[in-house]
Amino acid sequence: MDHVIEINDVDQLRPLRGVWNRLLLETGQASFFQSLPWLEAYWRRYGRGQRLRVLVVGDREPVGILPLTVIRERTRAGWIRTLTYPLHDWGTRFGPIGPDPAATLAAGLKHLQRTRQDWDMLDLRWISAGAQLLSATVHAMRSAGFNASTGVWARTALVDLQGDWESYFASRTGKFRNNVRRQEQKLARLGDVTYLRYRPGGAAEGDGQPWLHLYNRCVELARRSWQGNSTTGTTLSHEAVADFLRQTHILAAQAGAADINLLEVNGTPAAFAYNYCWNGYVFGLRAGYDPVFAQAGAGTVLIAHMLRDSFERKDHTFDLGTGYLEGKRHWLTRIADCCRATHYPVSKPRVQLLRVKHWLKQSVGAAAS
Repeated sequence: MDHVIEINDVDQLRPLRGVWNRLLLETGQASFFQSLPWLEAYWRRYGRGQRLRVLVVGDREPVGILPLTVIRERTRAGWIRTLTYPLHDWGTRFGPIGPDPAATLAAGLKHLQRTRQDWDMLDLRWISAGAQLLSATVHAMRSAGFNASTGVWARTALVDLQGDWESYFASRTGKFRNNVRRQEQKLARLGDVTYLRYRPGGAAEGDGQPWLHLYNRCVELARRSWQGNSTTGTTLSHEAVADFLRQTHILAAQAGAADINLLEVNGTPAAFAYNYCWNGYVFGLRAGYDPVFAQAGAGTVLIAHMLRDSFERKDHTFDLGTGYLEGKRHWLTRIADCCRATHYPVSKPRVQLLRVKHWLKQSVGAAAS
C-alpha cells in the first residue's frame, strides 16, 4: 500500500482513465471536481506556472490517487510555493480518490516527505469538516513528520434534501413561503412559465450530448445579468474563463455531471442555474436572471423549482456555494465549513510569518462569531 508512483505530466494520466473512473465511483462524498476530465481541463487553463504532482498509490494495482499541484501564490508574506489540491476555489470540497482516503493520504504524504521539496507550504484545502477526512488528513500529515494546523478556508450554504419538498418548504419561515408564492404569481401574470432541467446521463449510458444551445442561453443570461459587468473573471460570460467553462461543460455532459436549469416566460429565458451533479451531490456553480424579470422574482422562483425537482430526483445535498450567505439563508438548512490542513515548515521564515497571520485571522474570526 505504501508503493507510490508520481506523475508530473497530465498527458501521462490518460492510461489511468479507467482506473480513475473506477476509484472515483468508490470515493465517498465525491464530486465532479475530482474527476480526470476536470483535472485535464483545469490544467489546460491554469497549469502554466504550476507543477503537477499526482500520486498513485498501490502495490499491485492502484487503490488510491492523490492529485496535487504546486502553485505560486502572492501572500502578505510574499510569494509562496503552495502544494495543494487542483481546485482553484471553483468548488467547495476535494480529497483523495478511492475507497480508503486515510490510507491514500498516509502513503502519499510519506512519499512527499522522502522526495525533493519543491514547495514552501503544504496546504490541503476544501476539506469537508463534517466528515472524517479532516482528522484523517491531520493524522496522515503528522505521521509523515509534518506539523499540521487546521482552520476554515471558506463556508458554504447547504440544503440537505432528506424527506420531501413539502416538509422542507414547510420548515421555512411563513413570511418567506408567502414571498415565494407571491413571486410565483407575479411571474405567472407575465405569461406562460416553463421550467427546464437538463441533466444528461453521460456518454457511458449513451447520453452525453452537451446541448450547447441550452448552455448558450445560460451564458447569454449571465451576460445580461449583473455578471455581465463583473470583474472577478469567474462568471460564465467573462471572456477570461468563458472558453474554459464551455469546454468543461462538454466534459461534464460526457461524464454525466452537467446540470442545466432554465426558467422561461413565454419562451424567453428569465433565469438560469448551472450546476455540476455527482451521485446526488449538486454543486451550484453559477446562477443569474434577466433584470427585466427581477421584480417578478425569477431567480427565487427558479430556485424553488430546482430544489423541488431535486427532492423528486432523490438528490441528497444541494451546495449553494460560498459567498452571499446572507442572501441564501432562507433556503439553506446549514452552513458547512470548508477546512484546511496546513504544514508550515519551520525552515521557511516567510511561511512562519504567514502562519502567524493565519492564526490571528482565525482567532479574530472565532471571537467575532
